Amino acid sequence: VQLQASGGGLVQAGGSLRLSCGASGRTSTSLAMGWFRQAPGKEREFVAGISRSGSVTDYAESVKGRFTVSRDNAKNTIYLQMNSLKPEDTAVYYCAARPNLLTRAAQRYDYWGQGTQVTVSS
Repeated sequence: VQLQASGGGLVQAGGSLRLSCGASGRTSTSLAMGWFRQAPGKEREFVAGISRSGSVTDYAESVKGRFTVSRDNAKNTIYLQMNSLKPEDTAVYYCAARPNLLTRAAQRYDYWGQGTQVTVSS
């Protein structure tokens, strides 16, 4: 499975961005997928995730109410709509996939994208 993340960039605080992650090599309906981020000097952390069918989503408390994860299985793509961005959201964002149930544990994901930089200026 190959994952390709895109959509990062520079935005002012309060602005919005939408990240995309395309999957190839395996039907996305067999994959639970997650978004993680890593800021400089910090560990990688779970941001949001979505189950194989899309019926279950999960969010870190720090992004709940501001970020929305969704998927389009016909396009083998998941999205992360990020609104009301804050400087503390600045990080490299990664998408990840696993052929099993949704989880927040990064070490349980088998496939990772290359990351896309999100920078929020104050």
